[in-house]
Amino acid sequence: MKLLFDLFPVILFFAAFKYAGGHPETAADWVSTLLGGTPVDAAHAPILLATVVVILATVAQIAWVHFRHGKVDKMLWVSLGLVVVFGGLTLVFQNEAFIKWKPTLLYWAFAGSMAFAALFMKKNAIRVMLGEQLKLPEPIWHKLNLAWIAFFLTMGALNLVVAFNFPTDIWVDFKLFGGMGLMFVFVLAQGALLSKYMEEEQ
Repeated sequence: MKLLFDLFPVILFFAAFKYAGGHPETAADWVSTLLGGTPVDAAHAPILLATVVVILATVAQIAWVHFRHGKVDKMLWVSLGLVVVFGGLTLVFQNEAFIKWKPTLLYWAFAGSMAFAALFMKKNAIRVMLGEQLKLPEPIWHKLNLAWIAFFLTMGALNLVVAFNFPTDIWVDFKLFGGMGLMFVFVLAQGALLSKYMEEEQ
């Protein structure tokens, strides 16, 4: 359920894009109305409607987290800032290149914050999150942190490769299924490597 909630904006982005792809004229009319009557090319309508939806979904997600828990994680605020700025630019200029950069910048923000914490604050972000569930030797925590930094850097670069070398519908599919699939494989691989430490605890 937590994973589905985290993916909520991405899932709605995907659904809106696919719907608009089958109903481009309707989507163009909707987006034009939202933009105050600005003409919208039907060819661009799917990505524009999906962008509107993902902005609203991210705002709703953060509002719900704040309502339920009273505190919103900093990276959720970063995600909101990126989607509003780059989504807004996408809508104003009707140029999908802006929204395609957003996942990369978010991945790199994750990597950058983890690296900054490790180098300058002497804080291991992965240990902060998992330290109560796992007891690992210090070198393993360090390698785990580096692995996640490398993963986020790679995902950011891979997003750009797909976004600007393949059709937009392929990128939208990759954004949901590719990103989720690679994350799942990465987590499974780490689980397999850490299983011996879990067995030792038992």
